[in-house]
Amino acid sequence: MKPIITVSEYMSESTGARPPVLLDVRWRLGGPHGRADYDAGHIPGAVFVDLDAELAGPPGRGGRHPLPDPEVFGAAMRRAGVSRDTPVVVYDGGQGWAAARAWWLLRWAGHPGVRVLDGGLAAWTGDLTTKTPEPVAGDFRPQPGGLPLLDADEAAALAESGLLLDARAAERYRGDVEPIDRVGGHIPGAVSAPTAQNVAEDGRFLPAGTLGARFAGLGVAPGTEVGVYCGSGVSGAHEVLALEIAGYRAALYAGSWSEWSSDESRPVATGPDPR
Repeated sequence: MKPIITVSEYMSESTGARPPVLLDVRWRLGGPHGRADYDAGHIPGAVFVDLDAELAGPPGRGGRHPLPDPEVFGAAMRRAGVSRDTPVVVYDGGQGWAAARAWWLLRWAGHPGVRVLDGGLAAWTGDLTTKTPEPVAGDFRPQPGGLPLLDADEAAALAESGLLLDARAAERYRGDVEPIDRVGGHIPGAVSAPTAQNVAEDGRFLPAGTLGARFAGLGVAPGTEVGVYCGSGVSGAHEVLALEIAGYRAALYAGSWSEWSSDESRPVATGPDPR
């Protein structure tokens, strides 16, 4: 199953024999809570999922958005109607980061059939509703390990032995600015690969061939071990999704820069990509 789905494909499947469970994961870094946007209007049938409370654990030494406890995550997915044998489609406001986080978590937790609505709510052409659905509880039970995961030491090692991509904006990679974390810069050896360059102006992913060419230019090749990190494991999931579209499997360093930079013993590199 491909990792993204178009609006027209979703509309067709939603009236078929096995309609997908639809999750609304609207979220903005530092912005107002996404629930208000959901209540103001959402795609019919969509269930709201709270990224901060249900797709992440409490912030701390593991970063701003550490992985949630599998039992907490599983309970949230079951409440939303997710079962192991039912397809799932996830969308957000259009940036794609939050939807990709939900996609990554479900795949990591063992769900075989989850896709991101390409372009998110901005691509939706149908009516919206304010009616909150009451889904039948699902049976999904997380079985972590479905996608590769890195810790800080493994990310550091991969930057030397393979390819570690930094999905943040280039100015944060260089350390020119750091609006959130303790210090600016990047993990030594990491390559700058802003995830914003994986999508068109409308937020839809670039074609697989275009993405493949981009990643090849960054050093991705068959047999290369690839890892991704970002600020807190959200936009990094978006880059993992883009790599999946291009035909490459990548590991996510979920703690990302928010975890790495909080540990003063870890080295920090600054400046432009040395390649």
